[in-house]
Amino acid sequence: MRTPLLRSFARPVRRKLLGAAGSTLLACALLAGGPAGVARAADATPTAPAATAAVPAAAQGELPPDGDTVASPPGANDWNCRPTAAHPNPVVLVHGTFANRYENWLVLSPLLKGLGYCVFALDYGMVPGITSSGSGLLLPIGGLGPVPESAAQLGRFVDLVRGATGAAKVDVVGHSQGGMLPNYYLKFLGGAGKVDKLVGLAPSNHGTTLDGITNLAPYFPRVAELIYTACAACRDQAVGSDFNRKMASKPDTVPGVRYTVISTIYDEVVTPYRTQFLDGSGGAGQARVDNQVLQAHCPLSLAEHVAVAFTPTALHLVTNALDPAHATPVLCG
Repeated sequence: MRTPLLRSFARPVRRKLLGAAGSTLLACALLAGGPAGVARAADATPTAPAATAAVPAAAQGELPPDGDTVASPPGANDWNCRPTAAHPNPVVLVHGTFANRYENWLVLSPLLKGLGYCVFALDYGMVPGITSSGSGLLLPIGGLGPVPESAAQLGRFVDLVRGATGAAKVDVVGHSQGGMLPNYYLKFLGGAGKVDKLVGLAPSNHGTTLDGITNLAPYFPRVAELIYTACAACRDQAVGSDFNRKMASKPDTVPGVRYTVISTIYDEVVTPYRTQFLDGSGGAGQARVDNQVLQAHCPLSLAEHVAVAFTPTALHLVTNALDPAHATPVLCG
């Protein structure tokens, strides 16, 4: 099986050289209802791994409707896991647009589990029948529904994790949309008292121009409507959307939560990449923010939007953010 990690490292130079052309291809993929390899389930027989995570009997029926759509990544969703004094907060992993928990967290989930964390991952924003064969398997993909609805799914999942583990708070790590939508949960859905740290890998915190392509939407309204019908989250994440105006109606962060943003200068999806950064100013009690750029630690890294969720340097920044008291020097890898 060819995992996203292998694909990311096998052709990083090619990804970089594609540049704007890669963004154009992504836009064309969106016109077809998803990324390359996306198909309706009716067109092929799904071969997704079975969802095998054992959920306590008391939790049955409490998962978000699509919470067990795809098998858990290695190390995730052990509902018998209990946090330790070293790692008191369970970690909730939130995948990105056109992704699922299995593929997005094949590397980070077992890494965190091996470090002693209780790790949990959900699927959200699923549109029935839409699948992807990007990893060589035909798997359902999510992150397509309206972001407020997906954020509510995250909220229910957080409550389930807290109830199962007995933890007062969780830490959240998300990629792309998954790094941004938890902030909606914090700002508008009462999540601020339930989350200690939010770590975003290439998060779409202030929307994206997709290398300028979304700016063309007003000139092609029917094409834009086709994209946004298949992917409501794509509409929400476009610069200037109603959703982004609502997000901007409140400060970037909420007091009491520690935020980390990890970006790459070669991001071709959430553009410009500096729009991913959060403003933590606001006086006493304001949330703490650490905006990191991957290439500041590894100048030779060509990791782009997808690869940032798998590259060792970025994942080292994640583990440091989750346990700042025991942070170690970040090496280039």
